[in-house]
Amino acid sequence: MKRNLWPRRLAIPGIVLAATGALLGSSALPSLPGLPGRAPAPRGLNILLMGTDERDTLTAHQKQNFHAGGKPCGCSDVLMLIHVSARRDRVSVVGMPRDSAAEIPPYREKPGARERPPHPAKLNAAYQEGGPELMIRTVESMAKLNIDRFFQVDFRRFMNSVDEVGGVEVCTPRRLTDSATRLDLKPGKHRLGGGQALQYVRSRHVDGSADLGRIQRQQRFLVQVWREVRERRLLTHPRRMTHLAEMLLGSGRQGFQAGELIELAAALHRLPDSATEFTTVPIAGFAPARLGIGAALAWDAKEADTLFTKVRDDRPLVEPGAQPKPKDPPDILGRTQPVRGSAYACH
Repeated sequence: MKRNLWPRRLAIPGIVLAATGALLGSSALPSLPGLPGRAPAPRGLNILLMGTDERDTLTAHQKQNFHAGGKPCGCSDVLMLIHVSARRDRVSVVGMPRDSAAEIPPYREKPGARERPPHPAKLNAAYQEGGPELMIRTVESMAKLNIDRFFQVDFRRFMNSVDEVGGVEVCTPRRLTDSATRLDLKPGKHRLGGGQALQYVRSRHVDGSADLGRIQRQQRFLVQVWREVRERRLLTHPRRMTHLAEMLLGSGRQGFQAGELIELAAALHRLPDSATEFTTVPIAGFAPARLGIGAALAWDAKEADTLFTKVRDDRPLVEPGAQPKPKDPPDILGRTQPVRGSAYACH
């Protein structure tokens, strides 16, 4: 397997739902760039959102001011599966904890090299070992579905994109403080610029929910980003949408192209918050120590299969007419409750 087919400098997702949303208006998309032989999804569309802890795109001042220093591991720090329904009227987002126990499929680092056999590891190590392609193969194996597109954003593009839309409003019913990122938000609404938004989506020491709480905050952030983009009519403004798309995608290869994104963006400006739904893979407990991969979360095999079966069958995660409320902070173990994006939106 070839490595370095895509840029290695990735990071926390920012205005990804806007980019994902642009794909909703298409019923016929070209094959996935970078993954030969992958035909467009005949029905629903599965997009893998990846980010790593690389931070060399930030200046020393930005690292200090927004507490984004530290030594990166070169692995995926954020991972979400985004499913677009066949009718292009629903988006389902499934968060996958970075410390999930996984089995990395066999791969070759380069053509002609000796194949490395399958082996246990934390899910975020798949990117470290073999880049986006190996991460995609690992998720496909675990979720038993095909990935049709992928998206990746670095720290600087995240911050610049948030600033481009005038900041993003977030809300919290309780105080959020994090010792690592120095996040400190009082209860209420807050408009965050790019640097503050980076602190918000990176924080995982707010409470005992750890990465699952962080995933929930990232999903809340995506809902608010979508509202900002929609309310500011960026999806129907050719010049600003072109600028935003180019900023999001950068100069490296992505799972789709800027022209495709711009062409389809106008079809999505009416997608409401209630047409999006969010959840996290159910966790049963910790992986056994005999795997030798450290403290890792074990998926609840039965519940995870039920979840991904709904995705494969293009069925909604939230029952029609239901309005479930999110638990904040979320439970670490057991079944997770999918919620509509409207439940995450600020009011």
